[in-house]
Amino acid sequence: MENLSLHIESLIFSANPSISFDEIRTTLEAALSTTFSDELIAENISLLMEKFASDQYSFEIMEIAGGFRFMTKGAYHNTIGTFLKLNAHKKLSKSALETLSIVAYKQPVSKAEIESIRGVNSDYTIQKLLEKDLVEITGRSDGPGKPLLYGTTSKFTDYFGLKSIADLPKLREIDPVENQIGEQAPIEAELFINNSDFSKEEE
Repeated sequence: MENLSLHIESLIFSANPSISFDEIRTTLEAALSTTFSDELIAENISLLMEKFASDQYSFEIMEIAGGFRFMTKGAYHNTIGTFLKLNAHKKLSKSALETLSIVAYKQPVSKAEIESIRGVNSDYTIQKLLEKDLVEITGRSDGPGKPLLYGTTSKFTDYFGLKSIADLPKLREIDPVENQIGEQAPIEAELFINNSDFSKEEE
């Protein structure tokens, strides 16, 4: 089939973290309504691996743990590592710090409880904190709808230099903010700023 290698290339590119030979064949046959022999698929994978082995590309196709995936070549690891390091040290926004401090002091806590304290929708900030591995889902509440509960991670305590959550500074009781949409929660989120080495403000 014409352009079969491009279909395979798109599958390997989209795979996270990798895609097996059988998954490639099954997906191709389902998507293209055609039967493909193992030999034909293997031949096209080999051609792709040879193609990306060229110095023209900064990445290559590797067979890892029974699957195929794109990997950057060793010559560019330092450049990528520098980017990841800079990206990881972006400063948390005020809203993210505010949400993080609520989770730290009230955990396990639901999104509804966080929003009750902050007075604003917290979907975006919770998602960003999950992506940064500072917050994690710890279970579900027994309340109506069984909402997800959030807590801090070991990365949180490592990042802020805490032996445990018990070492958090003692703050005044957190009370819900009513009818004050957008006001800062009654939490001294600045305590995290002093311990943070983020270098750029996150939007």
